[in-house]
Amino acid sequence: MIVTQPALQASGLAPSRLQESYTVHRLILGDPPGKGHGSAVTPILALGRLSLEFLQYLGEVALLIKEVFISITKGKIRTRMVIAQVAETGFRSQPVVILTGAFTGAVLSAQALFQFKPLGMETGAGALVSVAMLRELGPSITALMLAGRVGAAMAAEIGTMKVTEQVDALRSMNVHPIDYLVTPRILAMFIAMPLLIAESAAFGIVASVVVGTGPFGVNFYYWVNQMGRYTDLTDITIAMVKGLVFGLLIVIISCHQGLKANQGAVGVGRGTTQAMVNSALAILIVNFFLTLLMNLIFPSGAASK
Repeated sequence: MIVTQPALQASGLAPSRLQESYTVHRLILGDPPGKGHGSAVTPILALGRLSLEFLQYLGEVALLIKEVFISITKGKIRTRMVIAQVAETGFRSQPVVILTGAFTGAVLSAQALFQFKPLGMETGAGALVSVAMLRELGPSITALMLAGRVGAAMAAEIGTMKVTEQVDALRSMNVHPIDYLVTPRILAMFIAMPLLIAESAAFGIVASVVVGTGPFGVNFYYWVNQMGRYTDLTDITIAMVKGLVFGLLIVIISCHQGLKANQGAVGVGRGTTQAMVNSALAILIVNFFLTLLMNLIFPSGAASK
């Protein structure tokens, strides 16, 4: 609600306090219609609003994570819904994950061999691809694909339920919306995400072997030997940890957008788009910090002897 200057004057404050209160109100909440601050204040006001909206968004997401944790530990786990979500999230996502993983590995192998072949280091491309697919590209590409396919579907489905008051109907039947809508999807993602990442990385590595030993003529045994020398269980562990974190981000962000949807079909469409964008940005940003943290725990190159 916008408070006008006459309304403040009617409050009985002293003139000095009136001007101070009106100025603070204008800077925080904005001018009444038809008024303006001036070009110097507008960027500061916009930055402040964005900061407050971002903090509010983080708080809402944190509260949703808290409710999900309580639901998992104390609520009712609906096994059938979890299995259904595993099929939707995992099984039906396999084609796109396998294709993106395979062609990512093939392209990475080809680009590496273009650079390594003049130096006589062709076999090193195998180690590069295997480590990159496990530590970085496998988890990131898979998560981005799921954010577009699964995250958007979650936001649209829950958003439609919200604007048609089906979420309120759940509450009226003494069913908590978090238990029914969010928790099964998170548990399903925790099951499906590691398997999808493993498939993506495996098909990417296999595709790199085909490209390296086929068109580029690298000896198969040298290629496999270099992969085994520089790849070990720590790379797989990093892939699984990233997968669990990315899966949590996708579900929480998408379900949050669905639960806050309003304004009918327009709001559902806006929430679906925002879920995809926010999930992708969160994956890329968190991936950077996870990479730094994981490299401290599992240093790159530690597998080589």
